[in-house]
Order: sequence, then structure tokens, then C-alpha cells
Amino acid sequence: MKTLLVTGGAGFIGSNFINGILVHNKEVQIINLDALTYAGNMENMEEFLSHTRHQWIHGDIRDKSIVELIFQENEIDAVVHFAAETHVDRSIEGPEVFVSTNVMGTQILLESALNSWKKAKDMKNKRFVQISTDEVYGALGETGLFTECSSIDPSSPYAASKAGADLLVQSYYKTYGLPVNITRCSNNYGPNQHKEKFIPMIIQKALRDEKAPIYGNGLQIRDWIHVEDHCAGIEAVLNGARPGEIYNIGASCERTNLDVAKEILQILGKSITLLKHVPDRLGHDRRYAIDNRKLMNELDWKPNRKFDESLRETVSWYQYKLENR
Repeated sequence: MKTLLVTGGAGFIGSNFINGILVHNKEVQIINLDALTYAGNMENMEEFLSHTRHQWIHGDIRDKSIVELIFQENEIDAVVHFAAETHVDRSIEGPEVFVSTNVMGTQILLESALNSWKKAKDMKNKRFVQISTDEVYGALGETGLFTECSSIDPSSPYAASKAGADLLVQSYYKTYGLPVNITRCSNNYGPNQHKEKFIPMIIQKALRDEKAPIYGNGLQIRDWIHVEDHCAGIEAVLNGARPGEIYNIGASCERTNLDVAKEILQILGKSITLLKHVPDRLGHDRRYAIDNRKLMNELDWKPNRKFDESLRETVSWYQYKLENR
């Protein structure tokens, strides 16, 4: 039985990843470490909280004693590291916790994994997967795509903290030989996402006939991917990637924020007058777009979800949830 330490498993993406692993892989057990901050939610774990191959530990990745104890008491085969402060607006208002969690927390995990795995004298069957973001690359111009060789040029404190964590992960591979991978994904969407994120925020505002804020002119472009496609990409990296490699995960689905908001209103039969343009976010990147060919060619992964159809499903999920509270 293979044991995965998943950090941040009560979050949106982490919980989807755990649920998928438990459903599709009967030879894996999961230790789920989550601090239950604003981004973590017990409801996200309802489907698997009591699963016989799942163990939840309430703890912070910055707590060295907890992390070390997990490695001491368990033979961890891989770490899949989701836990992070991820909300850009919050990072602008208070950057310190982003540096503490995203950088220092990652270093504690790396060091604990290294100290545990080097005792076995053979780390080739171990893996540390850092879940990162396309935001570490900064902004694109009107054309082009982020590749794994694109320069790191973060604009927000959040993106800078993730870039710092990524560099630490790479350093542990180059210096100590820790078998690592980094995944950098585009914007996720799907059921159970935190209400502060763009798509859930627009949906829930519209369902309540409240004004939904749109930063600036709303023409910022994002590459959208359904969370299930993202998790499948992570699993492909975990199972087959070459150590030390970075893999971009995207669905080649570019949309402006304004177009996405309008599509949500159309699905709900709501008026466009619900959209309210507000002053743009500080350091707001204009465009993100992912080149996913490395992951597709090397690990035989591809996104399966179509945006328009999956967005309708996502809207319906939030609508049902609101109506059945």
C-alpha cells in the first residue's frame, strides 16, 4: 500500500484530488494535513472523511513538530503539496502570512521529507510534488504562451511567495537530490470553490441579485481549467514524471473575466446590469495562457472538460446549494 501525504486536502483543489485518488486507486492510502484556515472547509471532505484509506490531521505545515512526527510515524512514499495561502487580494492586504505559509511551510516539508527519505539511502521511488500556479510567470502580452522555461516574474505578494517556494523545491533537487516535481496550473473552476474566487463570486452575487464587482474594464484574460482535469494532470505527474521537471497544466481555454461573467448571467437569466466595474486590483496581470504540450506529450494527459458545458454544471451546483440550505 502506497502512502501519500497530501497537504491542504480540505481546500478546493486538494479535496478534489484526494477524492479522485481514493476512487480510482485502491492501492493508495492518504494522510491529509490541513490547518482549516479560511480556504479549508470540512464540507469539502464529506465524501471521504471517514474513508478507511484516509486519515485527516488538523495541523499547520509551519508546525515543524507535527510535520516531523508524521514522517516518523509513517512510511511516506510521496508528498503532494497543495497547502498555501492563495487569495491574491488577501496577499495585497497582508503579505506576511503568505511568505510564512508558502515559503517557510514548504521548506519545513522539504526538510522533513529529505531527512526521512535519505535514511532509506534510495529516494528514487519517492516523490515531492509542489502544486504551484501560472501566476509565478507574471503577465503575458497579447500573444504567446507560458512554457516551463518562461522566466519567473511575479506581480503580487501571493505569486512571489509561490515563486519563492518553487525555487526552494528546485534547490532541494539540485543540492540534495530530493526527487521533486512542480506543477503550474491555470485558473481552476468547479463545484465547492471558495466564495471569494471569481466564478463562485459572480454566481452567488447573481443568484442573490446583488451587484457583482468586475475589476477595471474586465478584459483581463485567464486560461480556465476544470478542477478535475487539473487533478488528473497532477496524478499523471505523480505517477510518471521525470524527477526535477516542471509541468504546466492548462486547458487552452482563454476567456476575459468580463466574458465569463456575462456567460454566467446568461445561464442564470440575469441582467448584465448586475455587473459593477470597480477600480482595478493593484499589480493586476493582464493575460495568462498555458502551453500544456510537455504534459500532454510526455505523460499522455489531456483536458477532457469543455468550458461552456462545465460552467453550466458549476452554476447549477451553486444554484442547487443555495436553494437547499
